[in-house]
Amino acid sequence: MARRCLSFSFSLSLSRDHLRRLLLPGGARSYRGGSQNEVKVGIAEFLRGIGGGVEGHVAKVEAEVGGDLQKLLQTCTLRLKKLAIPCKHRKLILNYAHKYRLGLWRPPPQP
Repeated sequence: MARRCLSFSFSLSLSRDHLRRLLLPGGARSYRGGSQNEVKVGIAEFLRGIGGGVEGHVAKVEAEVGGDLQKLLQTCTLRLKKLAIPCKHRKLILNYAHKYRLGLWRPPPQP
């Protein structure tokens, strides 16, 4: 009995916009907020923006990372656990840090 070999050919046509989104890092998920009026975000503003009781750990986190938001964005759960931050708050901090790095979330401006 002879085997049949099926071959499928298809063409993939993408618009320039789709290609740009696929090829550029963060192209589809870039944050398009007001770049001219952006306020520098500190650790206190970042944690207050998360909410959910996380703002109670501002002093501990600032003391540990030295007031540098970039260090907070690169921290791991073990480092936060050593600061006696509860699991639910650690998850919130790490989730929002990831969203912030991708440009999907910014802390709301304080009045």
